[in-house]
Amino acid sequence: MSLYGALLTGVSGLSAQSQALSTTSSNIANVDTIGCKASEADFATVLTSTLGGSDSQAGVIASSVQNVTQQGLGQTATSPTDLEIAGNGFFVTSTTPTNTQNQYYTRAGNFSSDSSGNLENAQGYYLLGYPVSTSGTTTTVSNTLTTVNISNLSGKAEASANMSIEANLQASSTVDSSYVAGDMSNGTVSPDFTRTIDVYDSQGGSQPLQFSFVKTAANTWAYEVNYEGAAGNISGTNPIATGTMSFNTDGTLANADTAGPPTGDISVNIPWSAASGLSAQTVSVNMGTVGSSNGITQFDSASTLTGSTVDGALFGSLTGVTVGTDGYVSAQYSNGLSEKIYQIPLATFANPDGLSAVSGTAYSSSPTSGVATLNAPSTGGAGSINSQELESSTVDINQEFSNLITTQNAYSAAARIVTTADQMLQTLDQIPTQ
Repeated sequence: MSLYGALLTGVSGLSAQSQALSTTSSNIANVDTIGCKASEADFATVLTSTLGGSDSQAGVIASSVQNVTQQGLGQTATSPTDLEIAGNGFFVTSTTPTNTQNQYYTRAGNFSSDSSGNLENAQGYYLLGYPVSTSGTTTTVSNTLTTVNISNLSGKAEASANMSIEANLQASSTVDSSYVAGDMSNGTVSPDFTRTIDVYDSQGGSQPLQFSFVKTAANTWAYEVNYEGAAGNISGTNPIATGTMSFNTDGTLANADTAGPPTGDISVNIPWSAASGLSAQTVSVNMGTVGSSNGITQFDSASTLTGSTVDGALFGSLTGVTVGTDGYVSAQYSNGLSEKIYQIPLATFANPDGLSAVSGTAYSSSPTSGVATLNAPSTGGAGSINSQELESSTVDINQEFSNLITTQNAYSAAARIVTTADQMLQTLDQIPTQ
């Protein structure tokens, strides 16, 4: 190696170790950055002839390489919108809540609601997801991605569709053989037993339905269902449902509707009027299991209602959101109801280490990484989502301090090469020519 070659080698060492120091400094600065991936200095030999020298001795170059696929440890968080990806994948984000086509990818899941209700992480990227329709359908087409917003919902109600009744009708009640349908509603016949049970309409209101029973023959009872609210709420008049039920000789239910095959269910169609503004509603009423005593029975004890259940709910206001491992964002309401409103997809790449880093612990796709493939969590190679968890930085502070010492010593050694070569060149220059 010539003295000039040694000088070039030393200079290349200074440059490479400067790059290594920059990489280590960046790692240390981001030791607490959520979702940050540690970089490492990647050294490679380079012939001094390519650096301007005339021989083939090896110098060195360095580049910073980020290990994107390395996953950081999970850390507990308090917010339900703090999200961690367990496994492969990236959150799909945009820099503005409106331009969802310009997409970036990140594992920094520290999302919170901005002033408009859009979920934005601490780095300023907006979370994108597929909206879920009111019927529960999710359209997973890339151009349907939209910013996840958790403030566009004021509340939710649910109309009743199912009811069950547990009661006893006294077996020794007097038979009224003159009964015809509607007699209890118009007052011609007094019912042997009456109870009112509230159901919920499509707007979250409570609506009273009265169930009346009269014994019409041995082991046979007629029933009528009356709407007990404002008369203008329904089209037509009471009763809104009638029928005849029968019992076995042991007091168990034989048939909730003798007009058809043995069944424990009847249907009550509530004829809401146009003036009420309510959606059409049918309530399936379960009176028990045929041949069993788990619903309405006929024993010789006082008629009584022992229990009833009704689904649906009154109007409830939004209380918060949850995020499931399957990526569904669900709104929670004060009436106990929940509703899926978005599904968060995860982006995977053929070569995630080939992604191009951008500011804010995010990446953009590149020819080296390949295009993004969007899948629901836990499908297609994508990981799952953990709520109230965050992914820590992959920086190992102990390793970085060790790297600092190594880099400093290597830089000093390269500097010694430069100064030594310089001194030798000066000595050579001072040799007399004659």
